[in-house]
Amino acid sequence: MGRQQIKCHGDENRFEIVAEYIYEHFGNSIKYIADVAGGQGLLSRILNKKYNYQAEVVDPRGYVLKGVPSKQTEYSSGMATYYDLIVGLHPDEATRAVAESAVYRPVLLIPCCNEWDKSVKLGSRELIQAIVGYFDSKKISNEIVIFDFKKPKNVGIITKC
Repeated sequence: MGRQQIKCHGDENRFEIVAEYIYEHFGNSIKYIADVAGGQGLLSRILNKKYNYQAEVVDPRGYVLKGVPSKQTEYSSGMATYYDLIVGLHPDEATRAVAESAVYRPVLLIPCCNEWDKSVKLGSRELIQAIVGYFDSKKISNEIVIFDFKKPKNVGIITKC
């Protein structure tokens, strides 16, 4: 039996770069990670195998790679209390739910498209600023992070809970 075919849109290095950032930032202070809208589970796979976290994909589409833990469901911020860290690496429609999770747990959010406020056209910079504004309004400590993978979807926000 051959290996599973992996289809990846965008910079393939982003999964390794984000996983390394999580490990450098959190080390062993966390264990359970939600990989929200994680698709095939490439990030979760690296977090589990290389860094010994217990990461699982939470994604209603249900097409994770064999052996990657997952929940085939839509993510809601109420699920955050189960995890130590919520990661949204290009989480599409789950962007707001990931951000709202920062009330309960640390969040790493790297948005890819304006699923924040569909009533307003937001470019990449404006989207980041809108999310930072949300965190600031909730008095959630946050920091903008620029990742070393292809632009324009390489800017993220990390929060502390």
